[in-house]
Amino acid sequence: MAKKDRGDRFSFLEYLLFAAIAGAVFCLCVCLGSVNIALQDTLSVIGSALQALLRGEPPPSGLSASIILSIRLPRVLCVAFTGAALSLAGGAMQGLLKNPLADGSTLGVSSGAALGAVTSIVFGIRFPGLPFAGTMVMAVLFAFLSLLLILTLAFNLDHALSTNTIILVGVIFSMFVSSLTSILITFAADHIQSITFWTMGSLVGTTYQDGLVIGVALLLFGGAILCLARELNAFAMGEDNARNIGVNVRRVRLTVLIAVSGLIGVCVSIGGTIGFVGLVTPHMVRLIVGPNHRRLLPASLFGGAVFLMLADLAARTLLSPAELPIGVVTSLVGAVVFVLIFYRSRKGA
Repeated sequence: MAKKDRGDRFSFLEYLLFAAIAGAVFCLCVCLGSVNIALQDTLSVIGSALQALLRGEPPPSGLSASIILSIRLPRVLCVAFTGAALSLAGGAMQGLLKNPLADGSTLGVSSGAALGAVTSIVFGIRFPGLPFAGTMVMAVLFAFLSLLLILTLAFNLDHALSTNTIILVGVIFSMFVSSLTSILITFAADHIQSITFWTMGSLVGTTYQDGLVIGVALLLFGGAILCLARELNAFAMGEDNARNIGVNVRRVRLTVLIAVSGLIGVCVSIGGTIGFVGLVTPHMVRLIVGPNHRRLLPASLFGGAVFLMLADLAARTLLSPAELPIGVVTSLVGAVVFVLIFYRSRKGA
């Protein structure tokens, strides 16, 4: 039994391997851009900055140091955290709903979060002392309400919550929410350019503060999801079977929904709508580590970070010096994967 339990979890070597891959991609993304910087110089600047921080001294100066420390490092950090959060949320939703196509973008949750963020921007919803909290709170709230509404409508139409029904309701909801968002944008002429670019997904200009916020959200909400990996495995056998072996189905479902909404809402409030990360990455890592959530969820964290960092690198370099919104790149990749997954699921049915 002990050997089986250890086999169900990530080993230290597996964590080390995934962390090494993520670290290598992280360094690659910091080095490359409109101005390429050698790896040795990049590591030297980061090391010097860490030493200066520990000693309470000013950070190193110079063109390379300014590019790395002020622009690329905080951006790549935010990209990695966002990819990990969205991928973990997608893996949890697929396990909870037993639906291989479940994701914030396919279910319309990301669109709902975007509507909440745009509403906050248009109407100037703020909290004293926390200028960014209004957008974030509205995005998280709308993400949670959107998820509840979509699942309620799908359940009323089909008690079995089949893939077709959930996706159909999600698509209709996304179209409806996109229309409301467009209406709000027409009344925000002063912000129309920034909002339009933001709704396509962009992490341009993100700061260390943004990275800290996403990191804290990932620690809290992501930690809650990881702690429920065993329960999500039980959901794969059906809610009745899960209930029979002692799983508190209602508590687990509500916890996962709140955690997923929190992750998606925070990511959307900072980076806009970045679609299909939670759909593509869990399927990729599932081919490597299998369907067991005690291995799948940790692997999704690293896989999502790597996938989104590479997508952001492509967005920055493909049309350099012009830059694509990162949501465009992920949507192009995700649309192809979505069709392949849907075809395979229909063929299997």
